[in-house]
Amino acid sequence: MYKYFNLLSIAFLIACNGNKETEAVNVKETKEVYTANWESLSKHAETPEWFKDAKFGIYFHWGVYSVPAFGSEWYPSKMYIKGTKEYEHHRAFYGTQEAYGYHKFVPQFKAEKFNAEEWVALFKKAGAKFAGPVAQHHDGFAMWKSNVNPWNSYNKGPKIDITGELTKAIRKNDMKLITTFHHARNLQRNANNLDRWGAFNSHFTYHPNYDTSSKDPELSLLYGNISAEKFHQNWSAQINEVVKQYHPDMIWFDSWLNFIPEKRVQQMCADYFNHGVENNQEVVIGYKQSDLPKEVGVLDIEQGGRKDITERVWMTDITLSNQSWSYVKGQTYKDATLVMRNLIDVVSKNGVVLLNVSPKADGSIPVEQQKVLTEMGDWFSKYGESIYNTKPWDLYGFGNATASEGHFGGQSATVAYTANDIRFTQSKDEKSMYMFFLGKPKVGKEYTFRLLAKHRYCPHSKIKRLVVLGTDQEVTYDFSDTDMKITIPDIPMDSIATVFKFELE
Repeated sequence: MYKYFNLLSIAFLIACNGNKETEAVNVKETKEVYTANWESLSKHAETPEWFKDAKFGIYFHWGVYSVPAFGSEWYPSKMYIKGTKEYEHHRAFYGTQEAYGYHKFVPQFKAEKFNAEEWVALFKKAGAKFAGPVAQHHDGFAMWKSNVNPWNSYNKGPKIDITGELTKAIRKNDMKLITTFHHARNLQRNANNLDRWGAFNSHFTYHPNYDTSSKDPELSLLYGNISAEKFHQNWSAQINEVVKQYHPDMIWFDSWLNFIPEKRVQQMCADYFNHGVENNQEVVIGYKQSDLPKEVGVLDIEQGGRKDITERVWMTDITLSNQSWSYVKGQTYKDATLVMRNLIDVVSKNGVVLLNVSPKADGSIPVEQQKVLTEMGDWFSKYGESIYNTKPWDLYGFGNATASEGHFGGQSATVAYTANDIRFTQSKDEKSMYMFFLGKPKVGKEYTFRLLAKHRYCPHSKIKRLVVLGTDQEVTYDFSDTDMKITIPDIPMDSIATVFKFELE
């Protein structure tokens, strides 16, 4: 009735003023309100423009599990499972699991070298457009100032509001904030199982002699040894706490939402979307496998990528390190060349990359990781135009690189590309098209592309000129009905990926 009255009022004013200019009439805009059902939630735009344009973000696995720095971020789980290297390592260096439970690492997580502004400056220099923490991993330790979870970085360990400090630095640098949640599997579901040694449905093995079975009011919260009802309430409350305190532009879930009652998941999504509306934010939810309907969030493929262009924007989370997602002693890393070439492939297929780094327990980022991030940033400083604010072209590319299967679907995130592998993007206004050589093309060599013949894909009728991006060097090219020929000019080619720009009419 209110809206109907306003429309009648506007019509009356226009009629009374005839052809004269009318005074501005303010009509209160009705904001969307989302309710806890998939039909309502599907009305939310799952991929806002900022996310489509960003292409590259950084997050980090960093927490109490960084203290032992052994095995992986799954140390809290595997240290309790007989037969694992973590189990034996723990007994050798810290004592029995009965005497030295995971929670005893918390005071050693001091983060004394942590500097949020330095971290974010590095991430921005690397070319990331959004960044943020693993807010809570499977171990149940919250990396923010929490009133819900006593096991948090403000009350224990470093006694710093890690997420709060990072949020301030990220906003200061005009970047978007992502917070990720991995705590859906932290409920102790194994107490009544015959197999009490590492059943996968819970992070912590249940054993009556371990703290994982403790009924202590605090310990039981860390190890998930509480009722399902209380756990589910805490699961929601912690997400809502992060949303209300830090206003993340993206929240992301590492699987296992199927362990949470569907109605509670729907309510969480509705609360987040409604908070975004009230806060004038375009927010996005990331999910894995089939945890959410595709209309509600953005699908993430861990350590993998699509094999072709998709209509919907998607994401892959990959790690810079080779052994694990968290820092471990003796860690080795991918080089910038491998990471960047695979990133270009992702972007050409309508994807976004979320890259994981692995800080040490003291809050320092290893120099080897900093070096890779700096090299990535150097590439973006020259060729960022071809990545940011772009969209896929009609054809993602071609070449002869062999892509193995990814562990979680799609293709591997570590394909070895060469200059014989070509990828494409285009500007959103379609006035530019970018061609990437995923390697260093040989100066003077003539490349022949049959798929870019006149009668196929190439926009030959629109080309004003073809240049090497970042220079004013024009490139010699020739078209025929059967192919397109390009001669590599006599200027330095980029060792990671050289970009040629088609300037179009």
